[in-house]
Amino acid sequence: MRERRRLRLGILVLVSVVLLGAIPLYFGIRTLSRDPVFDTLDQLDVPGWAAAQTVDNVSGSRWCLQDCRLRERTVESERAPEETAGVYEAALRKDGWQPWQVSRCPEQKEKGRYTCWRRDELTLDLWVREPTCAAPPTAGESTVPPSTEPSPAAGTCAGSLVSVKVRNAIDDERTRPQPSTDPSLTGEDPFPTFTEDPLEQLTRSPS
Repeated sequence: MRERRRLRLGILVLVSVVLLGAIPLYFGIRTLSRDPVFDTLDQLDVPGWAAAQTVDNVSGSRWCLQDCRLRERTVESERAPEETAGVYEAALRKDGWQPWQVSRCPEQKEKGRYTCWRRDELTLDLWVREPTCAAPPTAGESTVPPSTEPSPAAGTCAGSLVSVKVRNAIDDERTRPQPSTDPSLTGEDPFPTFTEDPLEQLTRSPS
């Protein structure tokens, strides 16, 4: 009986140690694998129609080893781009993000509404535009003239597409001093302008 009690006690102790160690280990691995920036984006106060479907993508290192971490989120909204952009911008302000007026926002002109934001050590790019309803024909593929009758799937091509890009401010080139276009810093003009004819200063040598 004593041996059985000792065995049961040992099993209970072993199970308790495993559980007490496994639970913190599980949450620790979950914390390391889940970027907290996505948790912050999940907490944005946007209605359900503005986040119908969400796809996250992450690249780079959280500790900026070689490349700093880049977080990208694509969200489908059920309403028009203007209304969707207003909802997201209001949610960002409420969450402490500040509008960031900076050059190269965006890097190149984009369709839709593109804004940039900053909060603490992070920068955020918000791009809201109309969804891409039909893919362009590939090379060699014959194009079919559009039909005059409405397509039954035409109603599904509505709403808007939202892209969110979050970077570390230290890795965002727009936070660094931009090169100046001051002519004094560009060096000597390779094509100087002559005000006088230099050939007039040459004297003819006796023949």
